[in-house]
Amino acid sequence: MNEKKSRKGLRFIAILCGIGALVVLMLYMAGVFVPHKIGPGKVSLEKEAWTPKGTAKAVRETITDFYEAPGTVRPRQETRVESRVQGRIVEVLVRPGDLVKTGDPLVVLDSRELQARLDGARQAVLSAKARRDQARQAVNAAEAAFTQTKAAYGRVKTYYKAEAATKQQLEEAESMFEQAKAGLTQARGGLKGSEAGIKEAEKGVLEASIVQNYAEIRSEANGQVAERLVEPGDMAFPGKPLLILQTRCAMRLEAPVPEGYIDRIKMGENLKVGINALKKSLSGLVTEIIPAADPATRSFMVKVDLPDTEGLYPGMFGRLMVPVGRISVVWIPENGLEKVGQLEMARVRSGKAWRRVYVTAGRSFDGRVEILSGLNGDEVVALKGEAK
Repeated sequence: MNEKKSRKGLRFIAILCGIGALVVLMLYMAGVFVPHKIGPGKVSLEKEAWTPKGTAKAVRETITDFYEAPGTVRPRQETRVESRVQGRIVEVLVRPGDLVKTGDPLVVLDSRELQARLDGARQAVLSAKARRDQARQAVNAAEAAFTQTKAAYGRVKTYYKAEAATKQQLEEAESMFEQAKAGLTQARGGLKGSEAGIKEAEKGVLEASIVQNYAEIRSEANGQVAERLVEPGDMAFPGKPLLILQTRCAMRLEAPVPEGYIDRIKMGENLKVGINALKKSLSGLVTEIIPAADPATRSFMVKVDLPDTEGLYPGMFGRLMVPVGRISVVWIPENGLEKVGQLEMARVRSGKAWRRVYVTAGRSFDGRVEILSGLNGDEVVALKGEAK
């Protein structure tokens, strides 16, 4: 019996010890045992003899709030270079990154078959001209025969009227005349046909010459080679892309905008575009809004033309700033914000001394940073300097 009471007492003491330890831990976490600990958003009471490189004033102002739509920089024009004829690739003259101008050669195809076709067309022209020469000779002979039979027919008609020739002789002369006339007509028709054959053969030469020129594929615009999709030895045929060219400096941002904000964007208006890699804000012109939402993301694709900017390349990340309303914010210069690990603070002037204020920073824009908490505006903050 006493043993049972002893066990219950030990269990009760263990429970009390556990509760006591939990209370001590909670008091420690609350800072009871660390009286000088500064909580988030509070102002440090420590003052330092410190001189900054410069000062600036925290500014509270009402600005336009933006929804930042992430997007990708792409060339405004992207051209797929294809072959117009089938052939084996002999040489590829460019590589990704090369700049090309209109008319520069890009790819060379095996042109032996095309050259043979051109030679055959030229031979066809020579044959057609030979047939035309023969037709001309036939016309000359037919004209001579026609002239002769015409004169004979005229003499027989005169004799027949004078009763110096028989009717049979007249009919024979007339028959020979008609035959000569028909032969001349036929010869002249043959000459016209041969001349038409020459024109057709010359068209064949022109066509073969044009096709033969397709063996050397040239750039149709100024640009830069973005991708090279073939190598020497590959087959080229119509519909198969060989290279991809893109405009050199003309870029645009393509960003999907949620359907809740699409009514705030209008064609032809200027919107701000932030390029993180360049740490720049650009002004872009809205040139295209795809009038159909993506059912998977419920967003509309918006394309914004960007100005020529050094260092801007396809594939870079950008943010399209879509205005959504007006808000009041506090700004300080970016070099007025200090970071120690994950803590953010600013040095604020208090009388003749400076003290650290723990703040929460928001967006950075045009060399300024938004302060979400810790400052109310009108405070004088120090720009980065060295302590004395």
